[in-house]
Amino acid sequence: MDVFKILLLMFFVNSRLCSAADPYAFYNFEVSYITASPLGVPQQVIAINGKFPGPTINVTTNENLVVNVRNKLDEGLLLHWSGIQQRRVSWQDGLAGTNCPIPPKWNWTYEFQVKDQIGSFFYFPSLHFQKASGGFGSFVVNPRSVIPVPFSTPDGDITITIGDWYTRNHTALRKALDDGKDLGMPDGVLINGKGPYQYNKTLVPDGIDFETITVHPGRTYRLRVSNVGISTSLNFRIQGHNLVLAESEGSYTVQQNYTSLDIHVGQSYSFLVTMDQNASSDYYIVASARIVNETIWRRVTGVGILHYTNSKGKATGHLPPGPQDEFDKTFSMNQARSIRWNVSASGARPNPQGSFKYGSINVTEVYVLRNMPPVKINGKRRTTLSGISFVNPSTPIRLADKHKVKGVYKLDFPKRPLTGPPRRETSIINGTYRGFMEVILQNNDTKMQSYHMSGYAFFAVGMDYGEWTENSRGTYNKWDGIARSTIQVYPGAWSAILISLDNPGAWNLRTENLDSWYLGQETYVRVVNPDENNKTEFGAPANVLYCGALSKLQKPQKISSSAIRSIGFTNLSMIVMALVMMLLH
Repeated sequence: MDVFKILLLMFFVNSRLCSAADPYAFYNFEVSYITASPLGVPQQVIAINGKFPGPTINVTTNENLVVNVRNKLDEGLLLHWSGIQQRRVSWQDGLAGTNCPIPPKWNWTYEFQVKDQIGSFFYFPSLHFQKASGGFGSFVVNPRSVIPVPFSTPDGDITITIGDWYTRNHTALRKALDDGKDLGMPDGVLINGKGPYQYNKTLVPDGIDFETITVHPGRTYRLRVSNVGISTSLNFRIQGHNLVLAESEGSYTVQQNYTSLDIHVGQSYSFLVTMDQNASSDYYIVASARIVNETIWRRVTGVGILHYTNSKGKATGHLPPGPQDEFDKTFSMNQARSIRWNVSASGARPNPQGSFKYGSINVTEVYVLRNMPPVKINGKRRTTLSGISFVNPSTPIRLADKHKVKGVYKLDFPKRPLTGPPRRETSIINGTYRGFMEVILQNNDTKMQSYHMSGYAFFAVGMDYGEWTENSRGTYNKWDGIARSTIQVYPGAWSAILISLDNPGAWNLRTENLDSWYLGQETYVRVVNPDENNKTEFGAPANVLYCGALSKLQKPQKISSSAIRSIGFTNLSMIVMALVMMLLH
């Protein structure tokens, strides 16, 4: 075993021996292609450590996380930690506007603290449409033992990823978009990377491996469900079982019972599920397409199995029905509005979540962001936000700032949609440090959208059909709107969010619909403390990668001789400790 592997092993084994004030958790990710057949067709997928989906990251509030990534793909790679706020370190966010890609065959190490967060999240590769081939996994942040949780300790904790899936790999899908084509209907839905149980021999072929979750009767489990898909909203349900909603993307919710819940692309929820049914047979777990023509989209359904340890037979018969709202477009929106913040519960800190009175803070800046159906710009099919189709900078935003590189981006993103022809630009929002921003997301497309904001948990205060106006503020929830990082925007509707800009850096604001994101439906919010002497933002890490206008600063990496150095630890004591432990053993 080479020195790097020995060190990494010792770090992982001994990470819990660190002082309580400086805890670390370590992961080693080798990202590569493997061949898998989740829908019965052999295809190239992206695996982590040979597994698809990747391993679950499991940490505790305020732990320092070190993830060493070895890129064994044939193209650049970045991993994005969706919903992790990266307090003061947008350098670790893993997006094209914050980081240079990890070149093929290179190592690079992310190091960040999950500061003042709890909850259910996920990670995924953010470049080149790679997420459509996998590379994703769950990310769990547990509360500290001294912080009360607003429900009894579950008997088990289960992570579930759901998402639409194509049998074409990401390079083929990317080429279709580059050629101006639509991706069309997905080929299916995966649950934990596996295809559907054969509930219907016409729709599901023989030989597909499906997900089975084994449970004990009478026990209550926490199910953390994330929609890691490409562009399809999914309705999640378990036959015969109530879903008690308890948390979403780091916020405890008012606990309510649902027979099913719509989970939109990029969203994560925690449910408490009690195994209180008889065990005459197994039960279906279903994730089916929503906000589409569900008759035509029947094949876009994921089916797994909930198996009691004393089950007497296989699941049979029809799937449990989803919402019967084909002619009622308000059902899903009303369900979304019913999700409320638990203002009396403690989150990552002892004080109640509701102690931050967001509804009484004066708004300092307002942006109305409108998306439209794809348009042609200079002969190419593109998507836009407020008339601008975003072009990723060749040099990451804060790296350009640090080295005073001019012309990388413009701080001129419009506060209202452009009235002229759409254009391609690297135009970003100039956010005011410690300002309070209102963002209205207006979806004038015919497809469902969901939007994500990096660096923050925003407050979801309103949504409705039609065009947003100043009078729409009268409908805002200014008391217990949930704080989260991803919000749905229905076709022909708007959603409003409030953001406290207390986290300096460059933060991505994007659609989570992967095809629309790839074609330009995003921007960044640059938040900088004007007091240069105020250490509110950490500097670039020692292992920062250079690209674009700063490519000449990048030194070549020799994996065999510099693997340890490439880890880029900032805490020398950890290396010393590991070396001492090696000597002791």
